[in-house]
Amino acid sequence: MENRARKALRKKAKKGMVGYPVATIAHYGPTDRKATKMVVSIMTGDTEPETMRKWYSDDTDIRQDAQALAQALAFVRNHDVKSVAMPERIIGCPHEEGIDYPEGGTCSECPFWSNRDCWTGEIIQ
Repeated sequence: MENRARKALRKKAKKGMVGYPVATIAHYGPTDRKATKMVVSIMTGDTEPETMRKWYSDDTDIRQDAQALAQALAFVRNHDVKSVAMPERIIGCPHEEGIDYPEGGTCSECPFWSNRDCWTGEIIQ
């Protein structure tokens, strides 16, 4: 049975854009099969996020972690979010450019993403 928090977040995402604030929920992982990082950002307009929170999991796929999903849902609700944008796929490496590896480089820990489009998963040259 699907986790209640994940189901609530997906339901809100299916409604599309109904106004601000907007929560963006992104999943990252070493490949496109297992998410080890979830990032929720709250946008109050067309500018940079007002606030952001991150969750990590080395053991399980973060998308199946009931506790992390419940915390993400609470975070969204605490900010009175009206809209949720949440891609269904993992959209890239969990490591951060300029922090975990040099700007303009590729992550040595996640070679899967080195030549892939993070939005489509297709190999690029």
